[in-house]
This record gives sequence, structure tokens and C-alpha cells, in this order.
Amino acid sequence: MSSHREAPEIAKDPVADSADLYAFVSPDRPDSVTLIANYVPLQLPSGGPNFFEFGDDVRYEIHIDNDGDGRPDVTYRFEFTTEITNPNSFLYNTGPIESLDSRNWNRRQFYSLTRVADGREHRLAHKLPCPPCNVGPLSTPNYAELVRQATFTLSTGERVFAGQRADGFFVDLGAVFDLGTLRPFQQLHVAGKKLFKAEGEPVNATDRMNVHSIAVQVPLDMVRRRANRYAVGDQASVIGVWTAASRRQVRVLGGDPGAEVSTGPFTQVSRLGNPLFNEVVVPMSKKDLWNSLPPSEDKRFARFVEQPELAALLPALYPGVFANLERLNKSKKARADLVALLLTGVPAGLIDGFTNATGDVQADMLRLNTAIPPSRRPDRFGVLGGDLAGFPNGRRVGDDVVTIALRAIAGLTVPLVDKAFRPDAAAAAVTPGLSAADVTAPFLAGFPFLGTPYDGFGNPSAAA
Repeated sequence: MSSHREAPEIAKDPVADSADLYAFVSPDRPDSVTLIANYVPLQLPSGGPNFFEFGDDVRYEIHIDNDGDGRPDVTYRFEFTTEITNPNSFLYNTGPIESLDSRNWNRRQFYSLTRVADGREHRLAHKLPCPPCNVGPLSTPNYAELVRQATFTLSTGERVFAGQRADGFFVDLGAVFDLGTLRPFQQLHVAGKKLFKAEGEPVNATDRMNVHSIAVQVPLDMVRRRANRYAVGDQASVIGVWTAASRRQVRVLGGDPGAEVSTGPFTQVSRLGNPLFNEVVVPMSKKDLWNSLPPSEDKRFARFVEQPELAALLPALYPGVFANLERLNKSKKARADLVALLLTGVPAGLIDGFTNATGDVQADMLRLNTAIPPSRRPDRFGVLGGDLAGFPNGRRVGDDVVTIALRAIAGLTVPLVDKAFRPDAAAAAVTPGLSAADVTAPFLAGFPFLGTPYDGFGNPSAAA
């Protein structure tokens, strides 16, 4: 749900669909920032014989803005190519894949990595191999070793990986999109009072699903703009991050299979900064437009942040539970708290010891204050839980972004800009009821952080 199938057109193009984005100061290397962008969402692990992969005709990019204008100052560009070893076999592999150059592996994928900074392109690597998909214990008997082989430290200082990972995002999709049901509160739902007699158990709809990740760990001095010093209160310490996928403008299909030709300039078809922005803030009629634009154009969508539809729905769906929020909605006051959280960053003085403001330009980006060190004891509620190293200060893999976003929209963050407002008691309690503990594949302590992808043989949904 973070950005899985969030817009009508990109839902038809999962290879280019950006699903999740993470940006955080690396706990395993605190002098660097880790950036992870997931694509190809909702992968069934047993989905062979044509297992999932990146698109050879898609340009994947992670953008970094370090001067607050909503435009990229540094970009890491990933471009992929696929090779077939045995053109006469239908099989993905003909035996165990124990190394990245195994002759048993029939469909291998490689990528080039380019860094774009100050308008100049620098090819960092060419034909780096991806690991295979995690097929099963006979086909990929030591998957962790394959990932180790596919993780590279470049001469320029970056660490990089591209390949399949377990989807670490947790959300009760089935309930949320059933008229906004939150299973911990389902008996209070206006349409569910007669149907539900008690609280329900949430279901992590993305658990045991895989994604494809591009991940890069970059020294901080390569992403921040030059400054005499970097401190929490210095704007130079804050970077904005988003990911995008682009395709050529024209695709001509040939008479023979595989004879198509793509030409013309690249056109952006997918974008992701803050989780849930396009998903639940941008109206359906404008979602495809939003995916095509850079963050610098997000002032066009500011009114949907100032008066979010979901904030109006909560009091209607749960009568009497969000009375103060309902009065706030009727006042028609612009939600300055949400504008700060999503479009400009939180200015200094609102939260003790914290700011991630980037200036006046309204742009949807993950804003990360790189002067705030990793937390020794991460709190899944991030800044709302007193952990300044967590969302919305960037985003870590274990941050409960759905609960944080729901509580903010429900009014919990309004007192940051309006001391007279009293949030409803439910604003501090509303949640889909899930956490990182509901992700079966455990997160890793180090790069690339997302867990080992689920294999098709051992996945219950494959055996059902």
C-alpha cells in the first residue's frame, strides 16, 4: 500500500511500479546514508517459470535534492540487461545455482550504475550481476551467499545491491480498502456495528510477498551540499530523496516476438517519496499526472494535503470517535501540520532537537536530517514516539509508517502548529494493528537490510 498499485496506469505496469522507498543514516556505517527503492510489488514467490525481474526497458533512479528546490542534485541510475544462457530450454535453472556465474542458471540479469551530479554523468559500474530469484532449497540452496556475491563496494565509496528481497512493508490492505475498516476498531465502524461484535485480528497482506530492490549506501559527503559544518539545525544537513522509473516515449512492436523497438526520450511513469502520498492523498483523477511530475511541481497538490479526504472520512466512518477532528474539518483550516510533514519538512522550534525543513518549496520527498545519528533503540513510531531518527525523518525499514500517517491525519500532530487544539483520544490509538513483528522474513542488521526473499517451495501460499 505504501505505493503498491497506487495509480490506474502504473497498476498495469508493475515492472516500473515503485512500491516503497527508504532513506536513513546507516546503523552499520554511520558516516553513510542507505537508500532503498523497491519495485515490482506483490510478487508471489512461486511465480515461475518466468520469475520476476527488473525491466530492461525501464530506467530506475534514486534522486537526492540537497538544496531544497525539489529537483535532483545527485542521482543514482540503474539500467538492466538480461541474458539467456540456453535458448532451447524453458527452465529458469537446470540445477542448483550456487554462484552468480553458475551454468545451471538460464536467465541472468545485469545492471549498470551511473551517478549524475552537477549535470555530469559518471559511470560507476557496468554489468554488475543480480542474484537469481529465491526459487527453492534445491535451486537456490544458499541464498545468503548469492546475495553476498551480488553486494559490491565500489572504488568511489558506494556500496550497492540490486535484486529480489522480501517485502518488508506491513499493512492490512484487505481491511483498509474495505470502506476504511481498521480491524482493531472494526466494531465501531458505521457500517460494521451490526456485522462486527468485537475487535478483529489484522492481516499483513504483503507478508510472504517479494519485491525487487535497488539499494545503495553512499558516504554522507557525497549527498550533502558543501558546508562548513553539519548540525541538526543546519539546512545543509537535510536531504530530500525520491525514486522514479521512466520509459522511452515510443514503443514499436515488430512482427516477430522480441523484435520491438523503444525510442524517443525517457518519460517518467512512476514516482515515490513519502509513503502513502499518492496512495491516499492524491485523488484518483490526478494520480497518473502526479506520477509523471517532479517533486518541484507538488504545489499543484497542496490543497489535498491541507484538506485531506481521509481526515474527513474518519469521523464519518467512526461516529463520535473523532469529534474534535470533525470540528477541525468543519472549520476549513488548512492542515499546516501535514504540509510541514509532507511538503516542506518540520521547521525548527516545533519539536525539541529536531528539524528536517528544506525551505519554502512544496515537494513530496523523504526528508532526512543526516546530522541525527541512528537510534540505538529504534521506536517504530519514529518522531511521534520520540525517536528522531525515524519517520518522517527519512524512513527505516521497521518504521510503522501506516500508523504514523493515520495518527497524523487523525489530528495528533495538529498541536505542533495549533496549541489550542486537543486531539481526540483515538488519534493516539488509531492503527491498523501491525508492526515489523508481523513480517515473517526478519530484517537484516546490515546492508541491504530487507530480509531474505521467500522461496516458492517453502511459501505456504504456494502450497495451499
